[in-house]
Amino acid sequence: MVSPRNASVAVIGAGDFIGAAIARRFAAGGYAVFAGRRNGEKLAPLVAEIEAAGGQCSGRTLDARREEAIIAFLAEADLAAPLELCVFNVGANVNFPLLDTTERVFRKVWEMACYSGFLAGREAARLMLPRGRGSIIFTGATASLRGGSGYAAFAAAKFGLRAVAQSMARELGPKNVSAHPG
Repeated sequence: MVSPRNASVAVIGAGDFIGAAIARRFAAGGYAVFAGRRNGEKLAPLVAEIEAAGGQCSGRTLDARREEAIIAFLAEADLAAPLELCVFNVGANVNFPLLDTTERVFRKVWEMACYSGFLAGREAARLMLPRGRGSIIFTGATASLRGGSGYAAFAAAKFGLRAVAQSMARELGPKNVSAHPG
């Protein structure tokens, strides 16, 4: 494994709670952290906190549903230091009764929680495979294991993300890049 002082971690979905905690932990371990979320300006307090503690953190506005945005975000992280870890933490947890779930809601939830995870995992793998190392972690939810009343869209997306992650694990694992479904 690369020394933490010469490795980067990308946190996609660096929200106020889990994503921020992940960023803090890896920054404290000496990693260069690249944090992305839809409203990147909301990352300013986290970046300031990490830097005040002596860590490295760059916050970016990121629409994880856009292929070109994911490619650019991960390339920037990898340019700073070799990308060792990509954490996909996009939520999209919505509760709508089935008959109130519009096509637009279902599609947007799937794009945020499944499709964007595929993009993030694929692009992280493209950077990690030539070096023969790295890890891709997908945070999960109870919905990735079972559906619940009012959670058809969210459960479908998280089930799908889990399947993508499991497929990545089986394909990339023999090449020393691990993928961990949540």
